[in-house]
Amino acid sequence: MCDTIVALGNSTANGAVLFAKNSDREPNEAHEILFVPAARHVLGDQIKCTYITIPQVEETYAVLLAKPFWIWGAEMGTNEHGVTIGNEAVFTKVGYDKKPGLIGMDFIRLSLERSRTAESALQTLIQLLEVYGQGGNCGFAHKLYYHNSYIVADPEQAWVLETAGRHWAAQKVRDVRSISNILTIDDDWDMASADLISYAEDKGWHKKREKFSFSRCYSDILYSKFADGRRRHAYTMESLQTYKGALTVRHMMRFLRSHGKADSPAYQIDKGLTGSKVCMHASFGPVRGSQTVGSMVSELQPDGLCTHWVTGTAAPCTGVFKPLWLDALPDFGKAPTGVYDQASLYWQHEMLHREVLRTYDTRLASYSDERDQLEEKFIRETEAIVGADTHRRQEHANRCLAESRQATDGWIDLARKVPPEKAKGLYALAWRQFNQRASLEIR
Repeated sequence: MCDTIVALGNSTANGAVLFAKNSDREPNEAHEILFVPAARHVLGDQIKCTYITIPQVEETYAVLLAKPFWIWGAEMGTNEHGVTIGNEAVFTKVGYDKKPGLIGMDFIRLSLERSRTAESALQTLIQLLEVYGQGGNCGFAHKLYYHNSYIVADPEQAWVLETAGRHWAAQKVRDVRSISNILTIDDDWDMASADLISYAEDKGWHKKREKFSFSRCYSDILYSKFADGRRRHAYTMESLQTYKGALTVRHMMRFLRSHGKADSPAYQIDKGLTGSKVCMHASFGPVRGSQTVGSMVSELQPDGLCTHWVTGTAAPCTGVFKPLWLDALPDFGKAPTGVYDQASLYWQHEMLHREVLRTYDTRLASYSDERDQLEEKFIRETEAIVGADTHRRQEHANRCLAESRQATDGWIDLARKVPPEKAKGLYALAWRQFNQRASLEIR
């Protein structure tokens, strides 16, 4: 389960478009940050996506991908022109194609590689969907099939695209918008597939005398309910509306770390087998079988550099956002797999994350103030050099990453000084199994 949010320049403090997304996947489905340079291709070239091969285009743009390590595409990403996309799993009445095909993450990478604007990326997504459909397993250790929705943004505009099989509806964003694991477009689309209404009528989902709603007619109510996307969508929209006109990257980071409203009952991370938060934490499956494995915030400036902030790690409530630019990327080191490896950024932090989970409130409190101060330092320093040359920004991005990795080792020691509570029940069983499968030993 995931959440994606966007705010246009008319709703932000500095006029930039702000994009943010949490990627929720299985706990051992390590998150990778990958840069793919621009390239020219020969007519007739083919490109191998996650499952299938399709014709390549003549030119592809440089892209930064935040992705599950085993998937060709990405859950979120951006390109050299500032086009930025994130997707959500949505559950619909249209049957899922279980044969290998293009999956939602492949659509993101293909559209980023082929598009100079959000509108052209939207058209690329639609064309690929209508030609190839969407299909194939999207799960890592457990098979999972779903359709997709997207937020597609650039420094000037943003669109929401929601799909059900090959059927779709698109809505232009006017100020702020969020999507979650539900269809949100009713009859207020700006574009839609030609047969959107007639298909629903043929299936008996819509009667001609009734007002048509894409969300109502096409949603699978049961799966959408258990995904709990309606509650998260309501929260993120309320949060965006509350700060509209003054939104900054700090707000977006805070939204991605949220476990609910400030006046909600205290969040107990080890309680409940259903329900989910924007900052998602796994428990016993299948409903709570995933966690936030990576987070990204992008500041898309119309007349300047686009600055991106990534965790590259799970659970943003336990980690830190690091800055980068497509022309000034830090060295993230060894790519992760589904097995623990201290050399990778994801698994280094995962040791901290899983230690914190043993006594969440007190172990997180042992270093959260220090973490917040470090992240605020990164933000202030980044704001001061955003107009600097590539070399200086490259040094800054590498320094922030190095400082965060060094701090993470220290935070592991701080967390371990807090006596752990003995976890009980299905929550404890689930995490023992996650750790065993990843060959990760928690002291």
